[in-house]
Amino acid sequence: MSNDLNLGMFQSTPKELDADSDARARCPVTGMAAEFEPFDDAYIANPFAFFGKARSDEPIFHDPKSGYWVVTKYDEIVRIFRDPGTFSAALARHPVTPLCPAAAEVRDSLDISVEPSLVDEDPETHRAHRKVFGDAFTPKRVEQVEARIRSIVSGFIDRFAAKGEADLVAEMLYEVPALAIFIFLGADDDHAVRVKQLGSARAVVNWGRPSEAEQVAMMHDMGEHWAFTKKLVDDAYENPGDNYLGDMVRLHKADPDKFTVNYLYNVMFLMQFAGHETTTQASANGMRALLEDRAQWEALCDDPSLIPNAVEEILRYDSSIFTWRRIAAKDAKIGNFDVPKGAKILLAIGSGSRDDAAFADGDKFDILRKQEKKHLAFGNGAHFCMGAPLARLEMKIILEELTGRLPHMKLVPGQAWEYIPTLSFRGIQQLRIQWDPNRNP
Repeated sequence: MSNDLNLGMFQSTPKELDADSDARARCPVTGMAAEFEPFDDAYIANPFAFFGKARSDEPIFHDPKSGYWVVTKYDEIVRIFRDPGTFSAALARHPVTPLCPAAAEVRDSLDISVEPSLVDEDPETHRAHRKVFGDAFTPKRVEQVEARIRSIVSGFIDRFAAKGEADLVAEMLYEVPALAIFIFLGADDDHAVRVKQLGSARAVVNWGRPSEAEQVAMMHDMGEHWAFTKKLVDDAYENPGDNYLGDMVRLHKADPDKFTVNYLYNVMFLMQFAGHETTTQASANGMRALLEDRAQWEALCDDPSLIPNAVEEILRYDSSIFTWRRIAAKDAKIGNFDVPKGAKILLAIGSGSRDDAAFADGDKFDILRKQEKKHLAFGNGAHFCMGAPLARLEMKIILEELTGRLPHMKLVPGQAWEYIPTLSFRGIQQLRIQWDPNRNP
């Protein structure tokens, strides 16, 4: 399916997707489709109100404006995730807004050899690559970086602890996950912030509605990011370190048939984005939820043993990825609906993780909720995020350090919440807090 449809990053919409026009022609505009405006300010600010109504009124509906079948219930989302042969991952990184000719010209002039990798390849190829790259993502490698990540988090808090106020996103949460993934991969953390800036543009390129000027600028950024990634990998081939990238280089040298060098470029290019942007946003969303519910924040401060469970509740309640995409590889059924080959599918995983059928009182934030790690923040099935252990570790450390050092901090009242306007990613861009430095432990 991936090869047939050529649905990679930065691609134009292929002719094969016109098959979905058949579905658009057959499907009337339903009540939920008429209300579904995923780039409206009200929806971006709070998609969960819409999701709740959809789960009740029309848990599966076709939106002719966007061409997506929208799926909002937990069980159906899981079923689709677990059937990659029918519901292909090829659409996952395909641009929501097709590249304009000027941006496509920049793309074609750059030395970027993007190919499907891990999140959007066909099932058979994915199984083989996931075995190699997933098995190398070992608990030992994650544990090795814990002390360094904790030191970094503590160092950021040192910078603002005496001030009495901070923007938690700008002054800590923006950089920490980028530094963490660089440490894990084995990259020089002096470049982490610049690479984060370059990679952050990708969220809007692939899942947003950028202007033509923004598309052109972002494609230039992607060229710079790709060049950085190639050098990172090439340097590792010359001198593989005691880190994840070094492990992958040694695996390739031992058996070049496992994957190509270009494939490794692509995996590192992907991980430098997926390994930090999502954790930044999830951490920011979680801190907002905790500080808006003072009793739950104070419970964490009083009993740090609750933090691992709180991390899972944050991920369930307000995940940084709240929708994800699939495409029908053949004629299929979604619930009681027949959908044709080529139909685009939007899995509302933020809705599934609040589905009362799977999570009692799903719209309630409760850090004491009994967790079974069945939320959808990391996907489900074959494409379950292999970086989940590292993300969980980072969020745990962030909460442990903040509850221990600034337990008395509060949200600055009256602040506006700004989110990046994309179809799939959700994270507040600013989180202003305040406290009395004289009360610091």
